[in-house]
Amino acid sequence: MNTSPGFFSFRTALAALCLLGAVSLARAEITAIVAVEPTARKAAHTILRSAMESGLAKAAAQNAVVTTSDDLADVMRATRSAGYDIFIGPAQVAASALQRGYELVGSTHKSEQYLLVGTPQVTAVGAMKERRIYLPQQDSLYTYMARGMLNEAGLSFKDLKAVQHEKFPQAGLTAITLGSTDATVVRADEWAEWLAAHPGGAHVLATSQPVPGGFTVVVKKDLPAEVRARLAQWFGSASLQAGLAAVALRPEAKEYQRVAELGLFTPSSLPGVRRVTAKEAQQLQGQGAVIVDTRTEKEFKAKRIKGALWAAYVEKSLKDVAFNASQDDFSALAKLPQAGPGQPVIFACNGAECWKSYKAAKVAAAKGYKTVYWLRGGLPEWDADGLPTEGG
Repeated sequence: MNTSPGFFSFRTALAALCLLGAVSLARAEITAIVAVEPTARKAAHTILRSAMESGLAKAAAQNAVVTTSDDLADVMRATRSAGYDIFIGPAQVAASALQRGYELVGSTHKSEQYLLVGTPQVTAVGAMKERRIYLPQQDSLYTYMARGMLNEAGLSFKDLKAVQHEKFPQAGLTAITLGSTDATVVRADEWAEWLAAHPGGAHVLATSQPVPGGFTVVVKKDLPAEVRARLAQWFGSASLQAGLAAVALRPEAKEYQRVAELGLFTPSSLPGVRRVTAKEAQQLQGQGAVIVDTRTEKEFKAKRIKGALWAAYVEKSLKDVAFNASQDDFSALAKLPQAGPGQPVIFACNGAECWKSYKAAKVAAAKGYKTVYWLRGGLPEWDADGLPTEGG
């Protein structure tokens, strides 16, 4: 056996190279998530995760990991932080990702319209004031459509008597039948089926613009072009073997843009709080202001504004200017080591469609903080301006 110093040096170097190679292989993987609307669970059950992982791995020539989730709020957070290489989900998931470095592969079903329907006593959308509405979870496409149609009539969820959030959209029609709600939102095909069995039980108050149907697939633009091409080809036909309908349709970009804007964005201003740009926030930080990141701990650790402090805003209230702060948890504010009522603070999160920093700024002002700023553009604006970040 060779025991010379040179042999040991060579063997050590070889072991190090093997270890580095193993690490590189471990990291060389494509990640995808299948986001499921509660109403589409039956369709999701047909998707074979192992077959999809195998198909994507073959198409991308590297290992693939596929996860599924019906927690749309969590999936939407992942689109804002570019948490996966591929998103497979309803239109609002794709719409969010398309604004953050992803490109459209296509959708599985034709575009469809959503209807705001109400009891015979509700004569128009404007008559919904002080009425009740039944909706799925907040980040559901149904809820986006409802918010948009109410906004067009000059109403907000805050103008309603009650907003009931449940997981099953079709149950809203049952709630109308039972008299436990005044309105709900359904797809046009669901409405046609229900109306045939319940003539005169409700009527259409408003109809949305067409919205991409089924699952939409988007991929990261920074993947190699040849990999994106092979993935698109696989989704176009071979995905059938994994239980996903062929991604053969390509809706117009404006359809996704409309979805992204439907009640999703925070207001452009917040009374009592000064809105600042990323560059203004950096200047204020240099003058002693504390930037407070209100996102999740996972997002904060992955990438953050350099020097920012973490204070998660745990959000359960409506994404609305009239949100109920008592439903949320922002106890982290009191634990910040460098921030107090006399300290200038700047709240930030994941951009204009993230409500956490908006709510945090409003809560802090209500708690007596004297100088409160709101960086509406959040980390995306900061990053786009080339300002320093850390983490990862």
